[in-house]
Amino acid sequence: MTKSEALVRIVIAYMVALFVGGATLYLLDMGPLWDALVADIAATIVIFLFSRGHRNSSFYDAYWTVVPPFILLFWLAVGPSNYPLREMMVMAVMLYWATRLTLNWAYHWEGMSHEDWRYPMLREKAPQFAVLTDFFGIHLFPTFQVFMGLLPAYAVYCLADQPVGWLDGVALAVGLGAVTLQLVSDIQLHRFIDQRQEGEHLMTGLWAWSRHPNYLGELGFWLSLFLFGLAAYPSGWYWQIIGIVTMTVMFMLASIPMMEKRSLERRPEYQTVIDKVPMLIPRPWKHA
Repeated sequence: MTKSEALVRIVIAYMVALFVGGATLYLLDMGPLWDALVADIAATIVIFLFSRGHRNSSFYDAYWTVVPPFILLFWLAVGPSNYPLREMMVMAVMLYWATRLTLNWAYHWEGMSHEDWRYPMLREKAPQFAVLTDFFGIHLFPTFQVFMGLLPAYAVYCLADQPVGWLDGVALAVGLGAVTLQLVSDIQLHRFIDQRQEGEHLMTGLWAWSRHPNYLGELGFWLSLFLFGLAAYPSGWYWQIIGIVTMTVMFMLASIPMMEKRSLERRPEYQTVIDKVPMLIPRPWKHA
């Protein structure tokens, strides 16, 4: 199967998932938050079935970037829309983030023969429960994780009780800056990969300041949503913050350690990068 044929199948899977999610929204009436969550789960099940049918869980890879704008559109449609300027700012940041990540994945995904290296590793830890690991660990958990990150957007579209202010400006700057950070760091990464020599490690550009500037940008994006939610509905800060906190924990305790362990196993000299470059937050004094 060519990459083009594989991408067509991905698009079909996502269209079916969005249809099922939309039908679920039409049938439910539990409130905007719970309706969106159940529809998201229903769409995730569709993607899971396509993944199993093609024996490739990378069917899910772009799902978590494609679906959030549709969830925001649903909340925009059913919400009171008291502060349209803020709502447009949130949507602009979301579309910038989702478009960049989705196109980046589509361009660099190699086709149906390629599956994210983490997925087989997770399934192989307990082969007898591979299907459960696939469903709960690879598909459902990220769906819940992203949905928690979207809670501030729910506050913006459905609960906002504060006018647009300076904090919205900060949130917009953080969001646009964070996605741009991801964009530039990914460009530098892929350019390095194309030209890399044996034993060479990326320690230039943004990667000289942080070992994972793309992850730093990702966390910045979710932080911007939290700031928007805080500006719109400050009394709900304690549940809106769940998303950015859990995202940070996931990156710090799971994603980054897994990535660096794999790098060290394949290239022991990567320890030099760990010794010289901060893991996530740039520290100018260490860079110097």
